[in-house]
Amino acid sequence: MLLKGLAALPLALPFTSAAATGGRYRLKFRHTHTDERLDVVYRDGSGYLAPEIERMNWLMRDFRSDQTTRMDPRLFDILHALSLTCGGDVFEIISAYRSPATNAKLRKTGGGGVARHSLHMEARAIDLRLVGFDTARLREAAVALGFGGVGYYPESDFVHVDTGNVRTWGPEPT
Repeated sequence: MLLKGLAALPLALPFTSAAATGGRYRLKFRHTHTDERLDVVYRDGSGYLAPEIERMNWLMRDFRSDQTTRMDPRLFDILHALSLTCGGDVFEIISAYRSPATNAKLRKTGGGGVARHSLHMEARAIDLRLVGFDTARLREAAVALGFGGVGYYPESDFVHVDTGNVRTWGPEPT
C-alpha cells in the first residue's frame, strides 16, 4: 500500500505546481529549426485549453514535412514541472513529433540515436534544452521528477524527455 502511494506521488506534481502558478500552466518555446516562438498558457483550473494545445501541436509538428498530430498533453505537464523545478524560462525544441517517414530517414542517414519505434512518432517525446540552464542539470531534474524516459546527449547538448516508462540512458553527467 505504501509503495502504491509513493508511486503515485510523481503524478501529483503537475497538480501541486498549479498552486504555485495561480492555477495557470504556462510554457515558452523557441523551435531551433524554424525559429518559431510560442508563449502560451495551455491549462488552467478548468483543464487543458484546446486552442492553446493546438498551437503547441503545430509548433511541435514534424518540421521536415509540416505533418502535425496531437501531442500527449502529459508531456506538456512534465515540461511545466521542469520549468518550475529548474526556474527556467524558454525551452528550445530540437525535435518533437516525427512522422514514421522522417524517423526512417533519420535512422538511415543519421546513424545511431534514432530508435526504430521512437516515441517521437507517437507524439510522446521531445528533445530540448532550457535556455540559461545546463543540460546536465536539466537531465538530473527530469530524472528526479520520475515521470517517464530521460535521455542525455551531451555531445549534442540536449535532453530527451518522454511519457513512456520510467528509464534513463546516456552518460551520467560529471
